Amino acid sequence: MSTALRVLVIVAGLGPAMAGPMLVDSGPVLVEGGSGLAVAGPVMVEGGAGMLEGGGVLDGFVIGYVPGGAGASASDFAYEPEDGVGFTSRVWERETGDDGHAVDLTVIIVRADRFGTLGDLGDFMSEYHERDPASWTKVQVGAHPGLKAAAQVVWLVRPGVGVSVTIDAARFGDGELTVVAESVREQ
Repeated sequence: MSTALRVLVIVAGLGPAMAGPMLVDSGPVLVEGGSGLAVAGPVMVEGGAGMLEGGGVLDGFVIGYVPGGAGASASDFAYEPEDGVGFTSRVWERETGDDGHAVDLTVIIVRADRFGTLGDLGDFMSEYHERDPASWTKVQVGAHPGLKAAAQVVWLVRPGVGVSVTIDAARFGDGELTVVAESVREQ
């Protein structure tokens, strides 16, 4: 990713805006970027407000459930993987003991005018994750039709707004993926 991208990160209740990586111990994190989303992070949220129950609020969506044992460190990122497509993500990770980290759970809010149908979103996510489009199976996520493949589920909330949830299948069962996905709801 380009380091030339400029980002402004505002941490509510901490006074003037601060740019760059930071540790947040309270308050929501709002990301603003001039002509669109850019890399904004990492912003570490450890036990801050909004994170005590479930997974907090991410880009206007409540994450109502995070599996027990998911990494205690959650990082928020906002980026534009392709022109006109905005991702806002929260990633839960844990230390692996060998000075490394492993991702347990990722929730991404996907926004793009070109996502008019679930098929549009599925095609984009297939390409983005280098996944065979035929690997998706149709599922229901709450009231929304979705697509599921190998520890990931995606669904279109409404035209232009989708959600993706990916879980570490080696640590958490398929049922946990479903519970997390169904717990994500718009505020």
